[in-house]
Amino acid sequence: MSRAAKITVDLDAIRHNYRLARSLNPAGNAVAIIKANGYGHGAVEVAKALEAEADAFGVACIEEGVELVEAGINKPVLLLEGFFEVSELEYISKHGMWCAIHSLDQIEQIAQAKLSQPIRIWLKMDSGMHRLGIHPTDYQQAYNRLMALDNVADVILMSHFASADELDKTTTEEQLASFDQYAEGIDAPVSLANSAGLLAWNDARRDWLRPGLMLYGATPFSEAQENADKLIPAMTLTSEVIAVREVQAGDCVGYAGNFCADKPSRIGTVALGYADGYPRHAGTGTPVLINGQRSRIVGRVSMDMLAVDLTDFPDAGVGTEIEFWGKNLTAAEIAPHCGTIPYTLFTGITRRVHKRYINR
Repeated sequence: MSRAAKITVDLDAIRHNYRLARSLNPAGNAVAIIKANGYGHGAVEVAKALEAEADAFGVACIEEGVELVEAGINKPVLLLEGFFEVSELEYISKHGMWCAIHSLDQIEQIAQAKLSQPIRIWLKMDSGMHRLGIHPTDYQQAYNRLMALDNVADVILMSHFASADELDKTTTEEQLASFDQYAEGIDAPVSLANSAGLLAWNDARRDWLRPGLMLYGATPFSEAQENADKLIPAMTLTSEVIAVREVQAGDCVGYAGNFCADKPSRIGTVALGYADGYPRHAGTGTPVLINGQRSRIVGRVSMDMLAVDLTDFPDAGVGTEIEFWGKNLTAAEIAPHCGTIPYTLFTGITRRVHKRYINR
């Protein structure tokens, strides 16, 4: 019998979330972002589930792109960080990958490369995030240089938002204005909207959308938002109770004894810990579900196990399933208890947690 820690991935939920993204700009196209192993959901399985509908897939780097190619995925693959070495360009060209470009040096490397076929380029402007991208004052020059190259098929204009998930800030409006100012007069398709931009900022929904986190059913916002409220969580993390302890008032549980019972209690030990990707920083009081009802983690999360409060669940015992996040207890609710965000919860799941796919 295998260890019970597992994630269940609902592929229909991912399809629903992709369709929601498309519905927000029906005339546009949408790159399904499946970097970081599909945000922990499994890049190949997600790609197969969306291949009939997605216009393209987005990954961080060529290694992630190669995985899709070798799995037989035929839709275009966009490398969001572009290429790291000139030697990658021929593979990108041969397999019809699309490549983000964020520096003038990269453009000159493309100019000098010998390629089997031209590449579609996504030209990134640094409109205010100051992480990657061409400086706005160099953007027109960069575009013109690319369009003069035989190695370039065409160019899509892009940028990335720093604070689209913070709805009370003006940062996104400022980035939009900067992008439009410095891209003015360039006749090319535009891609600006990540998940937060797509869900909440109408002017960000240009020719190409880039839904990422929202594909997996998690909201990027800290408050309710009309479109985000329509998302369906795709990942459910569960495990089982493997032991039960009856403890008395004053008894302490786990490493460092940082939880001590204030009354007689039943404590369940569950086969899940930080080596599985459940955050060590999840403290006493972090909610869990037992038979659909709320309980809590108690004590410190250890490498392979953690403890939950079974006091109000007299029928719970060895073998009882515990849900840590999913459709009924969202990752967005759990994340603040752990001092993190849903992205890290999803991508932190490790390989020893079994994956189960439903609605293939």
